Amino acid sequence: MNAPMGAPDTAALSGTVPDAALVRLLDHVDEGVLLCDDTGFVRYRNPAATAMLPAVHPGMPLPVNLRGRRVDLGAGQVAWYLDRADDTAAFLAATARRLGGMLNADRVCKATVELAVQSLGQAALLVVPTRRGRARCWHAAGATPVRQDQVTLAAMPAAVRDTLDGNPVAQPFLWPGGTPFLGGSATPAAWAVPILAAGGPAAALVVAELPETHLDALNDFAARVGAALEAAQLYAAQSRVAATLQESLLPEPPPPVAGLAWGTAYRPARSTMQIGGDFYGAHPISGGAMFFLGDVSGKGVDAAVLTGQVRHSLRALRRVEDDPQRLLHVLNDMLLEGVSEGRFATMVLGTAQSRPGGGLRLTLAGGGHLPPLVLRADGTVETVALRGMLVGVTDTPTFGQQSVRLEPGESCLLFTDGVTEARGGHRGDEMYGLRRLTTALAGCHAMPAPALAERVEQLTTDWLGGRDHDDIAVLAVRAAPVRTGGPRHLHSVQRGVAVS
Repeated sequence: MNAPMGAPDTAALSGTVPDAALVRLLDHVDEGVLLCDDTGFVRYRNPAATAMLPAVHPGMPLPVNLRGRRVDLGAGQVAWYLDRADDTAAFLAATARRLGGMLNADRVCKATVELAVQSLGQAALLVVPTRRGRARCWHAAGATPVRQDQVTLAAMPAAVRDTLDGNPVAQPFLWPGGTPFLGGSATPAAWAVPILAAGGPAAALVVAELPETHLDALNDFAARVGAALEAAQLYAAQSRVAATLQESLLPEPPPPVAGLAWGTAYRPARSTMQIGGDFYGAHPISGGAMFFLGDVSGKGVDAAVLTGQVRHSLRALRRVEDDPQRLLHVLNDMLLEGVSEGRFATMVLGTAQSRPGGGLRLTLAGGGHLPPLVLRADGTVETVALRGMLVGVTDTPTFGQQSVRLEPGESCLLFTDGVTEARGGHRGDEMYGLRRLTTALAGCHAMPAPALAERVEQLTTDWLGGRDHDDIAVLAVRAAPVRTGGPRHLHSVQRGVAVS
């Protein structure tokens, strides 16, 4: 509560206390004045300063970013002269600066209460409804830190509930029975104003012991809080949508298929979300699996959407067509019909069929993509001569097809140009290249499929040396090795029994 007229508003603390004659003089000055000691604690405020900064009391430290003129009075005393005309504008400008860059609703709520207590009233409470008659609230009084609680709306005074319903009370109200939310005073006088968003009231702000001179500032403050809270809530909603989209477009792990093992690695470009234009996938078919790996034109969300279209199309088309070359033709027609001009994909599409006695027979079709590599059992690395045109560019494409035989323990490696075109090395601008990759993989034939894919990713990452990169995707298909030797068993040996 403000000190009554004639009673100097000074601190009952040890330290420098303003001279009584100086206090009486400043009581009649229209300009707001704060007297402080040289440690930065307020010792006196005149009535004009009380009206301008009601939350600042003797014994408290000076507010942060205080606007005014500082004068050293000597003898351990400092005066701050406040400009009444600029006080409201400065407060609202400070509010805009602090809340303008916040995109987290909880932080906006906490900052709202802090600002209200610092510059408007002695206590503040922000009530944000959630669901089923409950609400979250942030509150503080004086110099206490902001606290957060869960409450029921039924426990709130009628003035608060009416404000949340869009019918604010146009006068201060008394909180019946006192409340810990507003400092514990028996019957605190408070104002309740709505925090409006696009859909109507989003919250209610309650400020206790608000001087009438601050009423216009309260309404302007509430408008700025509403804009900041709406922006934070919109950002949260968009983030949830983006997370859902991201989760739906991330590559799915290949399903288990008898006779073969999968290895995958995926690293989107740094400049995009955690989704990109590279993709891979696999689906079981009769006697084996259909698999694919590729890249779409463009980057970011647009590329991710096209990636999703390609993956979902292949999921459906593999039920009606199992020949890789013909499947690429059908996919090409679908892309020409449903994708905007200038968007296309490169791809290797294949099937893996188990062979009697072990091993796999791969049928690979190429759509303008990098040729696969085959790691043979003797440690050599072969390049599959697979050619073909881009997918989704022309209605008369040519797609190449090759058959590859994998003996047990041999692997076929598919990868995107994020591997071969990774720029690094001594100067930082040299591409990794297919020849360097082939050399590095020599002798890696004994690696399990997951380790082989991770090896390619690690080689690329080491070459980049922390630099930016394009999307990287790797898919390894390995024919399951043949087990040597049967399981060992323990046999009991029956001792001979003497017969008499």
